[in-house]
Amino acid sequence: MIEMNKTAIGIAAGVAGTLFIGYCIYFDKKRRNDPEYKKKVRERRRRNKKTGTAKPGIPNLNDHEAIERYFLQEIQLGETLIARGDFETGVEHLANAIVVCGQPARLLQVLQSSLPAQVFAMLIVKMQEFGNRAAEGSDGPISLGQSSGQPLDGAKIIECSSGNASIDDLE
Repeated sequence: MIEMNKTAIGIAAGVAGTLFIGYCIYFDKKRRNDPEYKKKVRERRRRNKKTGTAKPGIPNLNDHEAIERYFLQEIQLGETLIARGDFETGVEHLANAIVVCGQPARLLQVLQSSLPAQVFAMLIVKMQEFGNRAAEGSDGPISLGQSSGQPLDGAKIIECSSGNASIDDLE
């Protein structure tokens, strides 16, 4: 009797899984055949090609003003979220700022003195995750630089020194 229930549950799970996969395949095909979908994809590719970015929100690394704006935006957003108590998201934004920073060690020193110990520990863990993603070559949200703080070749990266941001021309 117990054996029959396990078998019935297994069959029901298999049928449910098959139906779900069929549902996904059907609607994916329907979505891809929609002419508006193709127009949107082409437009997004054209826009990304013009700006030189692969994902929205990530600045063009050849535009030092865009990097500076991104850095300041991420720092401000991170500080605001941490002040509100949203530590996870705030730490993620601070980590994004560290990635584009030309001197992440200095910025980390400033953050260590200004953040609570638990939040700073979360930031270090997040930076290690970014480093692991970069080492694996995955497409995480942060693919701007290396977690070791080495700037990308030819890019103009922000110099971070005791809270002041200025542009460092690496040409």
